[in-house]
Order: sequence, then structure tokens, then C-alpha cells
Amino acid sequence: MKKSDHIAAILKRLPEQPGIYKHFDKDDKLLYVGKAKNLKNRVSSYFNKNKYENGKTRLLVSKIVDIKFTVVETELDALLLENSLIKKHQPRYNIQLKDDKTYPWIVIKKERYPRVFQTRQMIKDGSEYFGPYPHVKHMKALLGLVKQLYKIRTCKYNLSKENVEAGKFKVCLEYHLGNCLGACEGKESETHYEESISGIRHILKGNYGDLSKTLKVTMDELASELKFEEAAAVKNKLDVLMAFQSRSTIVNVDIHNVDVFTISSDLKSGYVNYMKINNGSITQTQTTELKKRLDETDSQLLEFAIIEIRERYESTSNTIYVPEEVELNIPGVKFHIPQRGDKKKLMDLSMRNAIYYKRDKQKEVELTNPEEHQNRILTTLQKDLHLADLPVHIECFDNSNIQGTNPASACVVFKNAKPSKTDYRKFNIKTVVGPDDFASMREVVFRRYSRLIREGESLPQLVIIDGGKGQLSSAVSALKECGAYGKLAVIGIAKRLEEIYFPGDSFPVYISKKSESLKLIQHLRNEAHRFSLSHHRDRRSNNAFNSSLDSIEGVGPKTQSKLLKHFKSVKKIKEAQREELEKVIGKKLAGAVWTYFSENS
Repeated sequence: MKKSDHIAAILKRLPEQPGIYKHFDKDDKLLYVGKAKNLKNRVSSYFNKNKYENGKTRLLVSKIVDIKFTVVETELDALLLENSLIKKHQPRYNIQLKDDKTYPWIVIKKERYPRVFQTRQMIKDGSEYFGPYPHVKHMKALLGLVKQLYKIRTCKYNLSKENVEAGKFKVCLEYHLGNCLGACEGKESETHYEESISGIRHILKGNYGDLSKTLKVTMDELASELKFEEAAAVKNKLDVLMAFQSRSTIVNVDIHNVDVFTISSDLKSGYVNYMKINNGSITQTQTTELKKRLDETDSQLLEFAIIEIRERYESTSNTIYVPEEVELNIPGVKFHIPQRGDKKKLMDLSMRNAIYYKRDKQKEVELTNPEEHQNRILTTLQKDLHLADLPVHIECFDNSNIQGTNPASACVVFKNAKPSKTDYRKFNIKTVVGPDDFASMREVVFRRYSRLIREGESLPQLVIIDGGKGQLSSAVSALKECGAYGKLAVIGIAKRLEEIYFPGDSFPVYISKKSESLKLIQHLRNEAHRFSLSHHRDRRSNNAFNSSLDSIEGVGPKTQSKLLKHFKSVKKIKEAQREELEKVIGKKLAGAVWTYFSENS
């Protein structure tokens, strides 16, 4: 496949979701990592002609031969993931990071009387780091809140027990301003200071409940004492605190050194997504396709992938999140199935990427090998419905009537999972009086298949009836009468909950809403409904047309046909000038038509 065709195919398959994208050159080397609010729009913009004047951007685009992407929950998640990947891989064309800029963290320093401050460097000395914070002003607001609530030292003195007892330090201006309790001179005990650090730790971890209650009580007390300015200041603190309650799934420092694995599969392959989580951020992500050889289960594929991918990435994580139980025993490693909270959000994010990757591969096959795509869908349908034969030829029936008038029915035909419109058939109900949907279904099914059998035509492998048990029973009765029952499979689909009914079964079967099988059945049902409704509308229109013109003396079927062909509708015939009518049907007939509508308007 040509490079341009390959890129065009990828652009068609991109989802309209937030995420990050990666550009690769002919040697599979990573050229660029970018973020997007809408992946499809952003990535497609690179290939719009004459969009970029920048020479380096044009050079980058000329080198791109492949594009990969990862879907995330929000734009913030995309921003943080982009930052993590750029720092890890340092792609050549991410020139904005030459100054080694990174997002800041808040650190609780590992020392006696710990300091709390912002930093852009993570030093592995036992200190606690919280973040990163992509919005610096929010981080500073949080630090300001910490400073207002707790009196923490800002000096860089080594406050060892020996130094403090030796009196090496004197209190500074911060002490006199009331911002510090003088730990440097031993005026504050370690126990009291650690209580403050414990409170700060809860704030930085997002445990806001107790602190929120305290602030609300304080605010109410100040307001009751008519200290409105001070109450407003406390309210500002509370607002800042509440603003940080909503955290991204990628910014949760409680989740550290964890591997996440999920799987989504079809009949031939399993698609396993892997995410590496460090310090609350995704540092690695990869989706791998595993070809099935012996109809392996998802669990078996997942077990194989976990061993293979962990070895490939040299992972040492001692915790692995998985969507279901796996029969693996890795020394020192615990498997966990998240049920709620941030851990479950990470699992959901991983699963979405596995599903997107699967759909991407399926769309690629659909574009490059449509026969394989069709065969996969039909094989899936055969398996889901337990059919004896591959349903290459499928037919679907639907009835239409309004208050029993102009009852009509239609049969649509799909071959190789695609509409075969030349084989569509319309039916006017002949033997049923009134709005009897069951009897109408029995009539058209009998007429359809008795004729096919009589003319020696091939029968479909599957017949779908739009309706529940009643319509299906009527269709089965007709099939038995004409001798087609047993030579084909027949099911009914009810609209309300998309229940699938089989002949003789009282209870319906439910196919996954995400299944390609259900989507194909719905496509057939919707197409049958559209075609049937169109036929019904045509009948009503023709009847209305004929009822009007039949009353005009001298206007027969040929004249009616000429008028309809020229004016398209009865309304336009009524609105036409006499001269216009004369041009179509002559002076005498035009006079009769014009006079009739003038007198009956």
C-alpha cells in the first residue's frame, strides 16, 4: 500500500475523542508526540495542503509513514500523558521541551520538621511528591491554602536535634508575622508539627471531607459574629479546596508502580491493552493483537500477554490490575480486579483503548479486505444465533399501516452482509381487513416463500421478522404451510429492548449491544422499516391523488400519469395556472382540471 493511502486509511479510522497521537517515520522511529481535544480533527489537520508555513512542520509531515494513538478521558489527561511520553522518549520534533520544562510537583521533604514546597525535580530521597500539576496557578492556590491553614517553616536550615539544642538558629520574620511557630529555636514540638504535616498530606491526597467541615463551621461562626470579611476569606479557602476535589485518573499518586491489562476480542484475535502507571501518571501504553489458534478464551490470551509484555518492557511492578480472574502465579506479584474509584477508571480507560484498537483493526480490514470483513461479521452472527449455515443471504420483513389504512409490507434482502436493493420486494396486503399485523405478516411471508419454492429460487439462510413472539409465530405458521420451515432459520426482533426470539422459545435472547451481530440485525430491521414505510407513503399519496382526479370527468389514468410526472404532486397541480396545465394535457382537459380545483379549493 502507498504511504498516502496508508495515512488516508488511518485518518478515516481515527476517533473523535481526546487523546495523544504519535508520528513514526519509515524506520518506525518516533518523530513526534502531540495531544488533541479531537484526535480525528487534529491529526487530519497535519495533512491539509498549504496549512503550514513552518518549514520544520512541513518536513515532519513529509517523514510521517505511520500514526498511532491513545484515547484518554479528558483534555487534561491528554496533556499529562503527552508530557510523560515526551520526557520518556524525547522525540526529535517536540522542540518545545529543549529547556527541559516539566510540570511542577508539591513535595513534603524527608527531613526533621519537613518543608512543603513546589519543585520540578523529583529526587528519590524518600520525600513525598504530589502531582504533577499542569495548571500552575491552581497548584499555587493549593500551596497558599496549606500556608493559611498550617504554620509550616519555609527556611532551609538543617533542624537536626543537635543543631536546635545547640541554639545555632534564631527565629526570623516569618515567626514574628505569625506564619511559623519557631521550630528552629525549639518553640514547636515535633509531635505538633507532624500533626500539621499529616493534615497537609490529607489535603494533597484529596481527603477533603474533614477539612471542609471544619472550614464551614469556622465560616458560620465568623458570620454569626458579623466578621464578614474574615468569613469571606475562609469561604475563599473553601472554594479553593473544593476546586481540587475532582481529580484526573492520571493524577492520583496513590497509584504507583502498577501494570494495567485489559482485553477485547473478536472471533479471530484478542486485543490486549497495557498501561504502566508510575507516580500516578501513565508512562507507557501499548495495545497488542494476539491471533487465536485454538479458539482460546480471553483469560488464556490475557495470561499469555501479561508474561510476554512484562518481559518486553522489563516491568518490575508488584501489582497488576486485570478485568477478570487469571490463572497466573508470579512470585511477589498481586493481581487485583478494581471495582470502583480511580483504579476502576484506569481499567475503563485501558479497556476503551483495547476496544478502539480492535475497531481500528476491523476498519482497516474492511477497507483493505472487504471479503474478510464480511466473512467475520457473518461468522459472528452464525455463532451468536447458533445457525447451521453461514447466513450469506438474509431477508427481513416489516409491516406498515396507519389506523388500518393502506396496509403494506416490505422485504429487504442482504447478501454478504450488504443490502441487495435489486432484490427488495414490496407487498400490498390483499387478504387482511383492518390493522391485523399478525395476519399481514403471515400473508406476505407465505406469498414470498411459496413463490420462491414454486419458481425454484434459492432460499435465504436466515429470515428476520420485525416484531416479537406474535409476529414470529405468524411467520412460522406461513413457512410451515408453504413448506419452507426447516429449510431456513427464522428469528424475531422486538424493538423495545432489542430482544431476539426463536421459534418455540418463550424467553428472548439478548445479544451484546456492542456486538457486530446485533448491529447487522438492527441494520436489516431499520432498512426494512424504512422501505416498508416508503411503500406505505407512496400508496397513501397515490390513493389521495387518484381520489381527487378520478372525480374529474374526462381525466383518465394516462392524463393522471402525465400530470403527476410533470407537477410531482396534487398540491402543485392545484396551484398551477391554467396555461401551465394546457402545455401538459391540452386546452380542453386543462380547463376541466382547472375548473374542478377552482370550485373545490
